[in-house]
Amino acid sequence: MSHLISDNVHVVENDQGAINAAYQVADFALEGRNERDQKRLLPFAEMDLFSAKGLGGIRIPQKFGGAFVSNKTLAHVFRILNKADSSVGQIPQNQIALLNMINIMGTEQQKTFIFNEILQGKRLANGGPERHTKDTKTLNTTLTIKNNRYFVDGEKFYSTGSNFAHWLAIKAIHPEGHVVLTIINRQATGVEIIDNWNGFGQRTTSSGTVKLNQVEIDPFLIFDERLLSNTANYRGAYSQLLQVAIDVGIAEAAFADTLTAVQKARPIVDSHVEKASFEHYTLQEVGKSNVLLDAAILLLDEAAEYLDELDLLDEITDKQAAQASILVAEAKIYANDAALHISEKLLELGGSRSSLSQHNLDQHWRNARVHTLHDPVRWKLHALGDYYLNHTFPARHAWI
Repeated sequence: MSHLISDNVHVVENDQGAINAAYQVADFALEGRNERDQKRLLPFAEMDLFSAKGLGGIRIPQKFGGAFVSNKTLAHVFRILNKADSSVGQIPQNQIALLNMINIMGTEQQKTFIFNEILQGKRLANGGPERHTKDTKTLNTTLTIKNNRYFVDGEKFYSTGSNFAHWLAIKAIHPEGHVVLTIINRQATGVEIIDNWNGFGQRTTSSGTVKLNQVEIDPFLIFDERLLSNTANYRGAYSQLLQVAIDVGIAEAAFADTLTAVQKARPIVDSHVEKASFEHYTLQEVGKSNVLLDAAILLLDEAAEYLDELDLLDEITDKQAAQASILVAEAKIYANDAALHISEKLLELGGSRSSLSQHNLDQHWRNARVHTLHDPVRWKLHALGDYYLNHTFPARHAWI
């Protein structure tokens, strides 16, 4: 269920309400997905509906007016959205993860303000990692203080959802040398958003450049990221859970299209069967894909349920935080493989006609390949081996 909070924005009240809203947004997003993908048209109407249905605030704590749905429901919501359109489904994941970070770092006053903005239908996007640094954690963006006024300067890339945002979350180096998260009004003087994302997949995520030229910010909206390390938390696992759900959603879409494509395909001459759906090798490959997808979904649910157990605790231990990351990493490995394998088999089993551009079936593989580059599973496997063999806890950051 949900209720109207203003003229056109609802607040989701419970888990079933979140799932219902997700299906409504997904149905709308699916209608124009292929055209948007092929023409690189940004999904403004779809993101407005996402906000209007209250999905942006479903994990806001109840004391601040949100539903605080379970992690399992959150994963389900993102599976639904990404099965319909994985660009639409990827756009809000940063907002959900950022709100979790703000819940850990923020004061009551800061959280009240930002959470209320989201519940009123505003959107938050990140100014992503910088393009020409040695790694994703290295920053050149700076916060400077002049005559008690605060300014941010820098340039960000991979800024998913920036064109749809009312607020931008920008990491910068504080004059004292530590990293801070600043929340900046998208309309502030000196903010420039450039839609120059040209990846072959996830084409309409608005993951391009954000330029910040002497942007004055409100010091009330500065968060000290050192607070994220003061106590054990599962923010990395939480962020990665969303990435797993994106990959699973892509895999589900590819599998559904595989079943349809095979029904339309012609059988191989040597198979001596009337329909491609009777071919022995095709049956075997569809069966393998189904098992792989089911395993990915089960591992995603298992990881989400563990995070839900941690939500019931007042504090968690380093060991529990590590276990959360390990379970999510295991799910990510299977989701990665499911999205890539099934989207590739879709084209193989669908035959030559599946490559025709009007069907746009290649989008699933393109989306899977681009999204799975974010957090390479080779390092997930490394983390698992080090954990089980050497009892080494995973690093504390958003990528594990």
